[in-house]
Amino acid sequence: MNGKLDIVRCAIAIGVGATLVMDLWMFLRKRLFGIAALDHALVGRWFAYLPRGRFRHTPITASPPVPGERIVGLLAHYASGIAFSGLLLAVFGVDWTRQPTLVPALVVGIGSVAAPFLLMQPGMGMGIAARLAPRPALARLNSLVTHAVFGVGLYAAGWTMKAVDLWLKDF
Repeated sequence: MNGKLDIVRCAIAIGVGATLVMDLWMFLRKRLFGIAALDHALVGRWFAYLPRGRFRHTPITASPPVPGERIVGLLAHYASGIAFSGLLLAVFGVDWTRQPTLVPALVVGIGSVAAPFLLMQPGMGMGIAARLAPRPALARLNSLVTHAVFGVGLYAAGWTMKAVDLWLKDF
């Protein structure tokens, strides 16, 4: 690591990679099991209402759509992945990128489920940990598995970044 710019580069690369793994999981989950994927438009709608002072919707689908909400939702989704990647590097050290290990990545990935349980789901009208969802236990399980997959994505992205860095050093 050569300073703060490398740390930021690592956080972005690993965060984007892990979020892509999460998105692939949600795509496969929908295709294979018929489980709905995250609607980025609704996430964007929630974020778009925050500067207007509206933090809670009952439910978010009843709130009027906002122009560009899908793009806002995608940007927020990937920014969150980058932020959690930065948290991984802050808590476990940037040396983690030299030899990525699964346990720290899973700790951050599974721990990141606190964001939907405590912020997104209540803010979108589903209550803490989706307690007001039609099938709360299933919603919780889906969130937990998806965030564990994100943790695996952090690990895989860490190794991918390390491999790319080693490959680039040969040039």
